[in-house]
Amino acid sequence: MDIKNQTTKEKLGGKLPMILSKLWVFLSLNYILSDLLSNMEASVLRGLLEGNIGGIPMTQGFLLLAGLSLEIPFMMVVLSAILPYKTNRFLNIGAAILMILYQAASFFIGSDTTLHYIFFSAVEILGNIVILLLAARWRR
Repeated sequence: MDIKNQTTKEKLGGKLPMILSKLWVFLSLNYILSDLLSNMEASVLRGLLEGNIGGIPMTQGFLLLAGLSLEIPFMMVVLSAILPYKTNRFLNIGAAILMILYQAASFFIGSDTTLHYIFFSAVEILGNIVILLLAARWRR
């Protein structure tokens, strides 16, 4: 088929794995930078020195859970680029839903909600919604 006659949907479908991968890179950086900025707040620093954040003890189990939650977008960077269509689509939809739920729940657990955290959360939720919509509408 001549490229000139391809629809935008057909052109995008072939590039979608790399677009999804790049969106996961974008989100991964946002998650890291949001946490980094949060750790600069005096109340968070005091809590960390006392071994907790917002009253949640920083146990080995909690830190493992936090690491696993961050590993999801990191893994999706690679998996989005290499997995076959059906698995790729399914995992992107599932990971985006999981990360939206995780981010929404973070408003109710842990340290205070600050302006930078609201900003990053909005960007992260919106980014995951974009991934969710792209993957849900993705057709071969």
